[in-house]
Amino acid sequence: MFEGVFTALVTPFRDGQVDVPTLRDLVERQIAAGVDGLVPCGTTGEAMSLDWDEHALVVRTVVEQARGRLPVVAGAGSGSTGDTVALCRIAREAGADGVLLVCPYYVRPQQAGVEGHFRRVLQEVPIPAMLYNIPGRTAFDLEAATLARLADVPHVVAIKEATGNVLRAQQIVARCGDRFAVLSGDDALTLGMLAVGGRGVVSVTSNLLPGAVREVVQAWRAGDVEGARRAHLRLLAVHEALFVESNPAPIKYAMACAGLLRPEVRLPLAWPADGSRERIDAALAQCGLRP
Repeated sequence: MFEGVFTALVTPFRDGQVDVPTLRDLVERQIAAGVDGLVPCGTTGEAMSLDWDEHALVVRTVVEQARGRLPVVAGAGSGSTGDTVALCRIAREAGADGVLLVCPYYVRPQQAGVEGHFRRVLQEVPIPAMLYNIPGRTAFDLEAATLARLADVPHVVAIKEATGNVLRAQQIVARCGDRFAVLSGDDALTLGMLAVGGRGVVSVTSNLLPGAVREVVQAWRAGDVEGARRAHLRLLAVHEALFVESNPAPIKYAMACAGLLRPEVRLPLAWPADGSRERIDAALAQCGLRP
């Protein structure tokens, strides 16, 4: 179910409010490009800056616009187990096909604590779940052994692996590859993840260049290793430039330049500095692809 290219959708704003018409347009653009799924209200969607009504609005809008044409996996993570349960209920009520559950952030729980967290959440709200390990954001690392213990939770179906470490992906595939779909959480590591048994990517770059990101995964699936390598390396400078500052400010800058949304992020994020914008512009020019 959770394989291929899943776009980690940005949340467009207009004058500080969620820009629903633009969000609908972005969903249609992704579907037209043939991506495999959409992930609203994750890191790239500035979920931490959305209040709960806005969170529900974004998920509901994406589900309504998708109209069952591809799966929607709604971000529902939190530093609190109770809040995570509530966000999962919002996602289920909105009609999402699954949830993205980031490891509890700031708390820095023990491995036993985070295992209990995921078990409690999915007991309370049984819905397909993609777990999300991103230690650089959460200050917590979900160990492969802990993930393996969660294999008996039927609703855990995938892991978004964003440690920036292909070795970790290999460890997960070796332990759990027949049980979980492993997706890259780092665009720049997509090809490496596929090579060791990963099944796709939750992509930031595909907000801007969905067809080009899809080409990498499609070529790999078709057994065209050299074609996948060429397509991936063509995008490498873009992947790197889109993380020159905190996500999603760089991708929103690039999308604003392409006329896809208004140039807005919410505090505490700031618009990329001049030097960062120049690097993004140069990377896009180098790859030669038009949004």
